[in-house]
Amino acid sequence: MGKIMNSMAFVDRTILGALKVVTIVSFVFLTILITANVIVRFFPVVSLHWFDEIIELLYAYLVFYGAAALWILRGHISVGDWIEKSVANPRLRHLYRVFIELLVLAFAVVFFYYSLRLTILALDVTNVFAIPKRVLYSCMPVAGALMVVYSLRNITVEIVRIGKPTEGEA
Repeated sequence: MGKIMNSMAFVDRTILGALKVVTIVSFVFLTILITANVIVRFFPVVSLHWFDEIIELLYAYLVFYGAAALWILRGHISVGDWIEKSVANPRLRHLYRVFIELLVLAFAVVFFYYSLRLTILALDVTNVFAIPKRVLYSCMPVAGALMVVYSLRNITVEIVRIGKPTEGEA
């Protein structure tokens, strides 16, 4: 069992590391391109007619892969924390978390379905580089699939904790 948990932890770290790299690289290139665009507007020495396509790609990757990374870390905004903290019984607290995670899973499944559908149906290409729109949209179903998988993991963890609250909770 320990080897399986270590393997799963390694997979989690690897996926999270890849998402962080993509997010950071996208942010750095976005910053560079936007700065270059501002400079070119003041000193029009070169045309950046391709600017919009690359910005769209980088921004989409930054947003959706960044959201997936936060999903894995459970670092997304959680409005209901005050409710969870007011529940004294640890089993009820974990049951509440299961309920919240089921709502989150419903969102992730709908997002994955429609983003996959959008990606599959996108047959056109961009104007300048002729990049298939599927490349632009591919980050959405990939991030959605990761969100679904990690929501299922979170639900499983919370269900196990209902039966066996940790030492500090019991």
